[in-house]
Amino acid sequence: MAGFDSIIGQEQIKEHLTGAITTGHVGHAYIINGERFSGKEYIANLFARALQCTGEGERPCGHCMSCIQADAGNQPDIIHITHEKPGTITVDDIRTQLVNDMSIRPYASKWKIYICNEAEKMNQQAQNALLKTLEEPPEYGIIVLLTTTMEAMLPTIQSRCVTLNMKPVRDTQMRAYLTGELGIAPQKADLCIAFARGNVGKARLLALSEEFDNIRHDALSLLRNIHEMDIAEASAAIRRISEYKLEITDYLDIISVWYRDVLMFKATKDGDSLIFHDEIQYIRDVAGRSTYEGIECIIEALDTACRRLKANVSFELTMELLMLTIRENS
Repeated sequence: MAGFDSIIGQEQIKEHLTGAITTGHVGHAYIINGERFSGKEYIANLFARALQCTGEGERPCGHCMSCIQADAGNQPDIIHITHEKPGTITVDDIRTQLVNDMSIRPYASKWKIYICNEAEKMNQQAQNALLKTLEEPPEYGIIVLLTTTMEAMLPTIQSRCVTLNMKPVRDTQMRAYLTGELGIAPQKADLCIAFARGNVGKARLLALSEEFDNIRHDALSLLRNIHEMDIAEASAAIRRISEYKLEITDYLDIISVWYRDVLMFKATKDGDSLIFHDEIQYIRDVAGRSTYEGIECIIEALDTACRRLKANVSFELTMELLMLTIRENS
C-alpha cells in the first residue's frame, strides 16, 4: 500500500492522522464519516499500517514484517470486524471480535487496532457493549469506526471518539487522477466527476465500470424517446436497469446531470461547458421548448425519486410520478 500522499483530497484528515503518528498523540477511538466509496476504509487501513510499521523514515514503509503481513491481510494486530447478518452488527459480533479480544495484549505490535466498517449497522446492544470498552480502553487499544450516517451512533459513543469527516474532493484533483493515473478519456472523466459529486471512489468505480457506457446509452435513449412512450413503457425501460450491477439511483443521477446540462445551455447557449457534449442537438431542442421552472422541476423530481427509492417507496409509483413530471415539463 502506498503512503498518505496517495490519498486524493482529504487534506485535513491526512494532516490530523500524520500528525498523530509523528507526535505519538494517538487517540483510542476514531470515527471516519463519509459516503460509500469515499475512501474511508482505505484511509483507516493506511493509518493502521502506519501505526504498526517498524521501518525507518516515512510510514508505512511497505518493507518491514508488519507491512508485509498487512499487505497479505494477516497482520495479527490489525483486526477487521465482520458480521454475518448483512444489515446488522450484533452484540455478539462486537463482544467476540472486539471487547473480549481487546483484553489480550498485542501479539507483535505496539498497538492493537480494530477497524469496523459500516459501524452504523451496530444495533443498540452492540453499541452499548462497545461503549464500555471506549470508556476504559487498554493503552494499546485503538478503535476506528467507519460510518455513512454518524447520526446512527449513540451520542455517548460520538463524544468518546475523534470524528473525521470526509469532504468532497475538488473536480481538478479527480480529473487529474482519472485522466492521469487511470488513463480515462477527458470527456468520460468529466461525466464521471459530475456524476460522483466529489466522491472520488465513486468516480473511479464508474470510470472503470464496463456497464457505465451501456447505462449511459439506455438513459439517453429514454430521454430522446420519452414523448413517444407511454408511462408503463418508460417505467419498464428504467426497470431493466436492475439487470446491471450499478444502482437505479446511479441511473437517475445520469438523467439529472443531463438536465443540468439542459439548464446550463438554456442560460448560457454555450455548448463547450456541457458534460454531454455529444448530446448538444437534443439538449438544444429540450432547452428551447422547456421553461427554467420546468427544468428545475424535473431536477427536483429526480432528487425526490432517489430519496423515495432509498426509503423503499414503491418502485412503480416512484417511476410513474417521475415520468409524468419529465413528460409534462420537457
